[in-house]
Amino acid sequence: MTDEIKPDNDLPVPSLTLEPNLDESGAIELVEETTVETEPAPKAELDESALSPEEKEMVENFSQQIDLNDSNMIVQYGAGAQKKMADFSESALKSVRTQELGEVGALLTEVVGELKNFDAEDEKGIFGFFKRGVNKVQALRVKYDKAEKNVERVVKALKDNQMRLMKDNATLDKMYDMNIVYFKELTMYILAGKKKLAEVQNTELPALVAKAEETSRPEDAQAARDLEERIVRFERKLSDLELTRVIAMQTAPQIRMVQNNEIAMIEKIQTTLVNTIPLWKNQMVLSLGIANAADAVKAQNAVNKTTNELLRKNADMLQSSTTQIAEETERGIVDIETLQHTNETLIQTFDDVLRIQQEGRQKRAEAEVEIRRLEDELKSKLLEMQNKPVAS
Repeated sequence: MTDEIKPDNDLPVPSLTLEPNLDESGAIELVEETTVETEPAPKAELDESALSPEEKEMVENFSQQIDLNDSNMIVQYGAGAQKKMADFSESALKSVRTQELGEVGALLTEVVGELKNFDAEDEKGIFGFFKRGVNKVQALRVKYDKAEKNVERVVKALKDNQMRLMKDNATLDKMYDMNIVYFKELTMYILAGKKKLAEVQNTELPALVAKAEETSRPEDAQAARDLEERIVRFERKLSDLELTRVIAMQTAPQIRMVQNNEIAMIEKIQTTLVNTIPLWKNQMVLSLGIANAADAVKAQNAVNKTTNELLRKNADMLQSSTTQIAEETERGIVDIETLQHTNETLIQTFDDVLRIQQEGRQKRAEAEVEIRRLEDELKSKLLEMQNKPVAS
């Protein structure tokens, strides 16, 4: 609702007038009535208990100013209040309309969709984080930024609607108070009119009828009939005011119903602003934090596993190298086995040399003996040949 009724700061008080200030659209033309039958005056009495003593006195004084001999006054009686009621109804019609919150609902749906997309599948493998983890976190941040922008749009739209509804609610409060004033003003018009109507029906009309019967003059009889016609028109005018009063009576709960609906919308928007949207933001931050934490855990697990494997390998290598170093450190320059082998080989060599030397010495002795034998044999043969004579 953007069209507001702008009454004075102080609520108007009921006022009664026989000369309403009507514009051209509210002007009432005088139309002569031809109906002459007199209808009985309404028997139901309005309750004056709702009026203050000053208002009751105003009704009493105003009823004395009503002149049913003035046909124009009858036509315009209460027309000012009816015009106020018509203007009021027009303003109410412009003010009471459905608020457009479809855009907000669409944005809320969009944000909910963004939040649902926050759940992403984890990468498989110990080192998957190092390959795709950074991209995954970046994607979540992009989703968060997009969702946050949508939420801010929702917040602005909701605040605008909330402000408009609050202004509308204040306007409806003014409308309700004005309607109460118009309702009381119509009641006072009706009460004053009925007082005057009863007075005329009980005094003036019987007097004119009695005068006409007494004088039997046509003008006296016409005067009685004219008064009866004006009474009928005035009764219809009061009936119209009664209908307008009923409309005013019905308008009050209608205004409150509209106010209740708008207050419910204001409360719903307030709940969304102070509860729902902050929870959305918290959940988005938590989603991003959980994703970061999960990736950090994966990274930490990978680092821990790599560290453990490295420590185990280093421990094995350290054990192996330390053992080798210790063995080499404790080992002499020449192994005892090598010395034993060398010594045994050397002794064997000495033994072999001695054996060879002995064998050589023995062979040389044997050769010397053999040589002497051969030499002696040769000498013997030569001597033998020298001693034989030569054949002739």
